[in-house]
Amino acid sequence: MSTTTLSSQDHIKKAMACFGTGVTVITTHHDGQDWGMTCNSFNTVSLDPAMVLWSIKNSSSSHAAFSQSTGYTVNILSLEQHALAMRFAQGSHAERFSGLKLIRMTDNRPRLDGALAWFDCSLHSKVTAGDHDIMLGNIIDCSSQTDTAPLLYAQRQFGTLKPWQA
Repeated sequence: MSTTTLSSQDHIKKAMACFGTGVTVITTHHDGQDWGMTCNSFNTVSLDPAMVLWSIKNSSSSHAAFSQSTGYTVNILSLEQHALAMRFAQGSHAERFSGLKLIRMTDNRPRLDGALAWFDCSLHSKVTAGDHDIMLGNIIDCSSQTDTAPLLYAQRQFGTLKPWQA
């Protein structure tokens, strides 16, 4: 087992890659346009009141849309939606939504049809932390299904859980 020191961003990224997370696509509607991006920094904040968070890089081309909108929708992806995760991680914003079946939420925010779970959120606050903003949201509505496996991301690759056997 090798260890590295805090000497570069690459070392930090390598260490963070050891932490497995779920994969989401965060969406919003701002200035007449749909915006969306793949994100794995999503997390629960509170159950009472119901709140979640995610973070966005300040230099992201989507930053203004998300920070100036009234809220966002978190779409948790299933294992079968690997291509959708890649689609929202690359390409132009118009291409990301092209041909997709969308469901409109509060304030016209798009929700991806077929997501494993989703959370429609009003923007509670934005907290600047280093080169990212943390987007805190109040959950307005949510739903989930449990008949398929979630898409997970760890060590720079997509996958799913292998059940642990003692």
